[in-house]
Amino acid sequence: MALIHPQFDAVAFSIGGEGGWPVHWYGLTYLAAFLMFLLLGKYRAKTLPELGFKPLELDDILFYGVLGVILGGRIGYVLFYKPAEFLAHPADIFKVWQGGMSFHGGFLGVLVAMIWYARKTNRGFWQITDFIAPLVPLGLASGRLGNFINGELWGRVSDAGYSWLMLFPQAADADALYVNEHPASAALLQQIGQYSMLPRHPSQIYQLLGEGVLLFVILWWYARKVRPTMAVSAVFLLGYGVLRFLAEFAREPDDFLGLFAGFSMGQILSLPMIVLGAILLWRAYQSPKHQS
Repeated sequence: MALIHPQFDAVAFSIGGEGGWPVHWYGLTYLAAFLMFLLLGKYRAKTLPELGFKPLELDDILFYGVLGVILGGRIGYVLFYKPAEFLAHPADIFKVWQGGMSFHGGFLGVLVAMIWYARKTNRGFWQITDFIAPLVPLGLASGRLGNFINGELWGRVSDAGYSWLMLFPQAADADALYVNEHPASAALLQQIGQYSMLPRHPSQIYQLLGEGVLLFVILWWYARKVRPTMAVSAVFLLGYGVLRFLAEFAREPDDFLGLFAGFSMGQILSLPMIVLGAILLWRAYQSPKHQS
């Protein structure tokens, strides 16, 4: 018997009481992510002054980072996942309340924002990214928690007897389509109320624990002292890329994209991160300064 998704109310509370302005859990997870970035960044600046950052600077870094996340995340979703649809209806690009954000797009947006901030403060790009890399994973974990609360981005169907597999009422239509395409899977159907659902991996939780908590522990430990330039950034790229690539095996591919030669879009976009991370890490430790 699989677990049933708790079906949280997407609205945490309303400002002004019933009928007022709704505040969604997903928005609160973004707020929590930005707050953790700020607090961890101030702590990192205070405990490692040799990195060359002051706690007060975190306010500016966060401002630029937020712009990069929101603009890059939305533009990346449009370009990577639904270019034809948004080309036909360009005004929909601005309807962010309907959902649709890409991590890889947000990541590129943050890189552009940090290039801007590095030039503004006369710092090297890698100096900035090495400083902020350990501050990011817990924010990613917070975002995956928001996905789980919304019951979105569910995992793939599984016939394994894992006790943590989950039934997602939001996936009822996808479950019906899956049974039509894989008739043998009908034996897995579990009737819950008005829904007949298939057991799926709670991939949001996998990503929360992997790309969020585990990556944070690795990076925070590795960056506890000064490392060669580019090294901390490289570990983030390599770690995220590998953990995301593995988690995608349990995550349901986007129905409008499917798989490419057996791999999801998330995996394809993670491969350059893995390769670049490995190259940068090698180069960081090959630098004359480090070798001396």
